[in-house]
Amino acid sequence: MHNHGDFPAESLFLIPAVAAVAAYWAGTRKPGVWPSWRLVCFLAGVLIVLLTVLEPLAGWAHYDFGALALSHVMAGMAGPALLVLSRPVDLALKTLDDVPAARLRRSVYSPAARLLTHPVTATLLVATGMWAMFHTPLLTAMQQSMPVHWLVTAYLTVTGCLFTAAVLNCGPVKHGFGIRAGALATAAVAHAGSAAWLLVAPPAGSGSTAAGALVLLGSGLAVQAVLALILLGQQRGTARLVPQARRA
Repeated sequence: MHNHGDFPAESLFLIPAVAAVAAYWAGTRKPGVWPSWRLVCFLAGVLIVLLTVLEPLAGWAHYDFGALALSHVMAGMAGPALLVLSRPVDLALKTLDDVPAARLRRSVYSPAARLLTHPVTATLLVATGMWAMFHTPLLTAMQQSMPVHWLVTAYLTVTGCLFTAAVLNCGPVKHGFGIRAGALATAAVAHAGSAAWLLVAPPAGSGSTAAGALVLLGSGLAVQAVLALILLGQQRGTARLVPQARRA
């Protein structure tokens, strides 16, 4: 824990979290505008990500590899999945005034956003981050420095949201089922391969990684299985959770 006097520095993350929840809640106040279950998804997603940078989990991750693996899945997979299902961008486009909504729409449909939410780009981003986190000196840096832990958590959350949006077709460009299914399958193989490699060749100085590798494998595959079910539901026309974003 990083303290400034008696005040834990990581508590500052509560400020943007509360602000985001308040803004989202305010956008859902009009009757019939937004289903309440999406608000629940948003609250759960924010809470899951927030827990990874607060005590006690953030502290445990510095010496317990299993806690670090769980933090990865929470911040990079489970939290982003819930946040994307809550569709905060669509809510903002529906409820903002004309000028800020137009600015947000230009950002959402910008070339950069189109590139970052392409299934290939998003898969590369999450796979690279996962490999760097567990198989490079970044692992030791995370366990020794809380600010590094915070930065990595931010990267995992952002790229996890981009990847989930790409797989579930929530980005500015509609992609076919094949490329999205391929992206999810590739990420699943990379995730499983990373966990298996941790069992075979644990990083130096990290102690036993067997339990953490199993946490990484099991919980990661569970989140990916849920995404696969939603993806298949979209293809069969039975899923209405995340319809393709449309220009307003």
